[in-house]
Amino acid sequence: MSKEKLPSTGQVDQQKLREQIQAFQDELEEIQKEIQTFRALLYSHISDLIVEEQELFTLYNQIKKAKKAKRLEQKKRGKNYKEPKGVQIISEKKKIVISSEQQKEKKRLYREAILHIHPDKFSMNEKDTIIATEITSRLIEIYKTGNLETLQAYHAHIFKGNTDINLDDVDSKIKVSTKDNYLQQEKERIEKAILIAKNHQLYKVITEYEDPLTFMYELKDYYEDRILKLKKRTRKGL
Repeated sequence: MSKEKLPSTGQVDQQKLREQIQAFQDELEEIQKEIQTFRALLYSHISDLIVEEQELFTLYNQIKKAKKAKRLEQKKRGKNYKEPKGVQIISEKKKIVISSEQQKEKKRLYREAILHIHPDKFSMNEKDTIIATEITSRLIEIYKTGNLETLQAYHAHIFKGNTDINLDDVDSKIKVSTKDNYLQQEKERIEKAILIAKNHQLYKVITEYEDPLTFMYELKDYYEDRILKLKKRTRKGL
């Protein structure tokens, strides 16, 4: 009597991670849904105040800008005025720069994976086509926005057969030296997203206020006070 082939420890770990990721993803989507629903409810009650505050704030900034321009013109007419020399340095947000070698490696891994996982290769199998489409979308997303480490992990995830899709024709020259920790990275990413969502002000109101709707009255007081102050400031400037 032949014994059934038992799944390996690695396969069990991968399945466990998938289940954990799905549970975390469901939790994240539920939190986001609660926030969106509560935000829509708040806006339905105070949207007029929000619009009025934004209009007044825009007007206030325009007045400030006009006053600044007027002061500069007056200053220019003064006898001792001198034009500023040199080039003004405008600070910019630091962009994440990767070396040409890293970019080259990212491109190689991306092309290698996309050639083997493209949905067109699985057009005769609907299930595989759907899976390949999802993998390809994630691959493109990581290539465009992720770092080399994430792409290496996903590349290993694909070629170590952990994507529920058959890659029998994989070129033997393809070497996967990186450990497949893609699912672990995904788990950590979603856990971080959940933490951020739970720290969202509206979610704290939903979970910590005895009656979350009382927050609406706090917002009304805030916007009414802002509007009153902005009306005084813009009235003086007109």
